[in-house]
Amino acid sequence: MKNPVSLLRLFLVLLMAAFYAGTAQAQDAPAAKPSPAATATGKAGKATVTVKYSSPAVKGRTIWGGLVPYGQVWRAGANEATTVTFDQPVTVEGKALPAGTYAFFVIPTEKQWTVIFNKTANQWGAFKYDEKQDALRVMATPRKAASMSERLTYAVESPGLVLRWENLELPVSIK
Repeated sequence: MKNPVSLLRLFLVLLMAAFYAGTAQAQDAPAAKPSPAATATGKAGKATVTVKYSSPAVKGRTIWGGLVPYGQVWRAGANEATTVTFDQPVTVEGKALPAGTYAFFVIPTEKQWTVIFNKTANQWGAFKYDEKQDALRVMATPRKAASMSERLTYAVESPGLVLRWENLELPVSIK
């Protein structure tokens, strides 16, 4: 018979291997993010427009005037600031904006929203938003959406860029 100490060591090694194998098996795929990353791309006039954002869900909450307060700068998404990239110069609501990547913010109110393209594209939310870095501010009018959108979405379509969430959509003219 083998040495009892050797058998004990072998038993402990096998026990540890079984434990680690079980732990590795128990680690399922990561849970879906509450606000998954999304991208919308399309043409507005001759320019290619790309919107990168995180897409929060309504989850039964009051969005406008609740989760997203009226009269305050909002990152127009979740997590990092939403970004909009134009591969060539465009006009937004009739005002010129050079090609580039911008953080996209809005200041919602019940009637009209301020739409902001900020030169500091890489930022977390709106916590360090600096108005002095705005490349362009324009006004846009929200409207009731044709259907409820559980998740925030963006689309690049006529007349340019459309933000949709809950029962509202915000078209922003881009040419």
